[in-house]
Amino acid sequence: MKKQAKVSLVGAGPGDAELITLKGLRALRSADVVLYDALVSKDLLREAPTDARLVYVGKRAGRHHFKQEEINLLIVQMAFQHGHVVRLKGGDAFVFGRGQEELEFVRAFGVEARVIPGISSSIAVAELQEVPLTRRGVSESFWVLTGTTRSGELSDDVRLAAQSRATVVILMGMRKLGQIAALFRDRGRGAVPVMVVQSGSTRSERVALGTVDTIEAEVKARGLGSPGIIVIGEVVALHPDLRAAAEVAQQKVTVSPHRQLPWPNA
Repeated sequence: MKKQAKVSLVGAGPGDAELITLKGLRALRSADVVLYDALVSKDLLREAPTDARLVYVGKRAGRHHFKQEEINLLIVQMAFQHGHVVRLKGGDAFVFGRGQEELEFVRAFGVEARVIPGISSSIAVAELQEVPLTRRGVSESFWVLTGTTRSGELSDDVRLAAQSRATVVILMGMRKLGQIAALFRDRGRGAVPVMVVQSGSTRSERVALGTVDTIEAEVKARGLGSPGIIVIGEVVALHPDLRAAAEVAQQKVTVSPHRQLPWPNA
């Protein structure tokens, strides 16, 4: 019997295979076809049924296996031919993932479709480094931006964000790091802390910490590249490594496990 054509747009999370939602995992385990992106963990693909078709449709800078229009058509074709298609996208499908475009295209053919949100790397990667995007008295808001527009240029929104005291999270901006740093320096913000994380939440994760003035050199020294996330703001100073360095520099007394703390009386 021919299976019903349907599509699930599933956010796979930031990279760690365990950071997919339970609902997303259930959809993956019922897939007839999985169309997956470059940042999807291979460990996660093992959760698909053994007889499911796995089709790589990833897009990296300069290396596109399929154009977006071709991916849209492939989703529909696979759904009509095989049944349940899981479109598995890194992070969240609606955060720089073109998920809404795919959803709209699929439904235009009368194919049942649903969206299953994922954990966006724009939030999770900083959190896994114990850096909050907001902190009372430090940052009241955060921006999530793309570093590179459709035309390949640096987004004008980065210039606007550089004027704000909010935490700034930039995706797809590693190749523009020099330009980004220059914009912040032009605003007199060269001393603002910066964190760059490559392949966040995965076994290949690497981190560079510095300031707007120093981050390019730090990234170069550690050999970091794409895929990476750039976090700019005072909250980066809360990273454990920077806090430890600050305590040593200021010769602060740290709390030992054996020191009696001034707990209030019960």
